[in-house]
Amino acid sequence: MQRFFKYWLPVLIWLGLIFIGSTDLMSAEHTSRFLVPFLRWLDPRISLAAIDAIQLIIRKLGHVVEYAILAALLWRAVRGGTNLCAKMSILFMAVWFACAIFAASDEFHQSFVPSRTAAPWDVMIDSGGAIFGLLISRSFTRRKPGEVSKMSSSKFTA
Repeated sequence: MQRFFKYWLPVLIWLGLIFIGSTDLMSAEHTSRFLVPFLRWLDPRISLAAIDAIQLIIRKLGHVVEYAILAALLWRAVRGGTNLCAKMSILFMAVWFACAIFAASDEFHQSFVPSRTAAPWDVMIDSGGAIFGLLISRSFTRRKPGEVSKMSSSKFTA
């Protein structure tokens, strides 16, 4: 049970936060209540077009970051919270696929929220964020005993 709390509970909490973020609470209308006054404070003469562009960029970067974190948490949970011994490439693809499926289901959920829109493009952005998170996680990962390494299986000659 302690292993569950250490590895899988953060994943479940993060999935819940993503789900809440897909509700009306984090719609563009609500987030602009904070962003617009801040941008107007920075530059009182900022145009509405510039505000819209900045808001769009921030919202899309939010997609990348939230799914990079999800992928990192899932990577950590699969590697540390299970006894699974598989090639890193298989784990990478499995975690990425799980993130992509959740991204698609999240967009489907948004299609039922009147103030939100579902967009296939967002699933692609989320999936890209997951790849980014996995690449970062993979770069910090040490191999488990028994995992196959390309370097150990190839022969180097001078």
